Amino acid sequence: MAPFRIIPLVVLAVLTIVLRSLTTIIKEPTEAVWMSAAFGPMVCGLAILIWWFVASGANWREKWWGAGGFLLAAVITTFLLDSTMQGPGMIFLTIPMGILGFAVGLTLVHRWLHPARMPAAIAICAIAFGFSILLRNEGMWGDGKQEFRWRWTPTAEEQMLAARVGPGEDSPKTADVSAKSAWPGFRGPNRDGRQSGVQFSADWSDSAPEEIWRIPIGPGWSSFAVQGDFLFTQEQRGPDEFLTCYHADSGVEIWSSRIEGRFDDPMGGPGPRATPQLADDRIFALSATGKLLCANPVDGNIIWVTDIGEAADRKPPMWGFSSSPLVTNGLVVVHAGGKENLGTLGFDAVSGELSRSARDGDQSYSSPQSARVAGEEVILMATNEGLKVLDPETLEIRLDYQWPHSGYRALQPQVIDGDSIVIATDTGTGSRRIRLSKTESGLAAEEVWTNLKWKSDFNDFVVHDGHAYGFAGSIFSSTNLETGELNWKGGRYGKGQVLLLADSGLLLVIGERGEGVLIKATPNGHEELATAQILNGKSWSHPVVVGDKLFVRNSQEAVCFRLPTHELAASSSS
Repeated sequence: MAPFRIIPLVVLAVLTIVLRSLTTIIKEPTEAVWMSAAFGPMVCGLAILIWWFVASGANWREKWWGAGGFLLAAVITTFLLDSTMQGPGMIFLTIPMGILGFAVGLTLVHRWLHPARMPAAIAICAIAFGFSILLRNEGMWGDGKQEFRWRWTPTAEEQMLAARVGPGEDSPKTADVSAKSAWPGFRGPNRDGRQSGVQFSADWSDSAPEEIWRIPIGPGWSSFAVQGDFLFTQEQRGPDEFLTCYHADSGVEIWSSRIEGRFDDPMGGPGPRATPQLADDRIFALSATGKLLCANPVDGNIIWVTDIGEAADRKPPMWGFSSSPLVTNGLVVVHAGGKENLGTLGFDAVSGELSRSARDGDQSYSSPQSARVAGEEVILMATNEGLKVLDPETLEIRLDYQWPHSGYRALQPQVIDGDSIVIATDTGTGSRRIRLSKTESGLAAEEVWTNLKWKSDFNDFVVHDGHAYGFAGSIFSSTNLETGELNWKGGRYGKGQVLLLADSGLLLVIGERGEGVLIKATPNGHEELATAQILNGKSWSHPVVVGDKLFVRNSQEAVCFRLPTHELAASSSS
């Protein structure tokens, strides 16, 4: 038996490693980089098999033994993998490892001149493939890196369920929701991530945020709705989602209502994505599997449930149904992404019956939003098609602004100067300001500017004094809304979220790794004022500030901090 000709093999193995590492090497990966990192190793694997049959120098018996052993190891591994390793786990780890194992095995034995060299190479390949059997995929980070854990270690959800105790005998079983809601749903009253009413201190050196409580919580990326002393959110607990109510002062659970179904995306993890909405003495919630429900916020008793997937005749999208319900004019409006006129749906708030609908795009992680623009009360809905401006009573399309995007749109549009809308989009499309005007035939729009450098993913932005503040890729930034030009970029907080403390001129960023960062809301430069660790683990959910309290959660815990105000800071220093 002659030695294998391995130089092409070594080149392809090195190329596999480089392609798999692209998203780590390149700080601001484009869509082309993502595609290369995901599918490049598989192309290299195919090229290695072609090399093996055409130019390796092996005899035909060895060729079939080698190819068969490689494929058999891949098939057996696929059947033995943890369910979380299917999809991205296989693409980003299992297949590249198997390819490299096959390449390393052939390289190590290429000079062997006896029949044992093929079984040895296949054994090394099988070990490389089989390593993935030991792992569980905990989902991805914002930069695309997968987070793996040993398969036999308990998940945060399993730990939470094992340790969970329900409300104590002395705990209240109902919530007092007589007070007006200060934060009724997703990103606040206007869905713009803007808090006002309190002057906060920017000095955390002597008067740091004070932790009030910290509790384990089921997975999901919902935020909080707040009314009086009570918090409302959604979370996954085993096979079902739950709409839950907690006491804002203690974190004690008041009630929980079961929503049948589990959604588990191998990239984003399990659990709901939407945030519940308080309106008309009711609470409305949408599960990731598509269950839209109305409940009594006092005790959690469910009044009605409907399935938007059935109504729109579609299965949950890749990220699950993610639209936080909007309640307006007796309608509960959500995006479903069905065909024809079943894109955005309006359900009767009293009965849960489908009442109105409008044609819309099929991919969106954004939510319908009430707004007043060009003197008109409207609903704004951003999708992969562009922006729909809808009548709030009939859902009739007032303006169909076509600006296609190859992926999903995740961010909330923002109204500027009463007649303009800013639409922020992910890599490749950028962000745009359009100006609306009334015409005889309805509303019309013209492009004011487009900024390809301002490319946010699922990280919303806020607006203060004519400037936007949010993420441009993975770097925090400021944009002049008059010109569309970037003011500055600075500060890496992963794929975090930002909240505007408007009366203080401050930006509160909760970074992807749970850090809390205060930044001055100024177009003159990135000025970081204070930092504190707030959460443990990956953190994507939107923070909420009501009064002087910060409420924020991620997929494993929820916390409450008291933020220092000017009065508190003054008393601490005296």
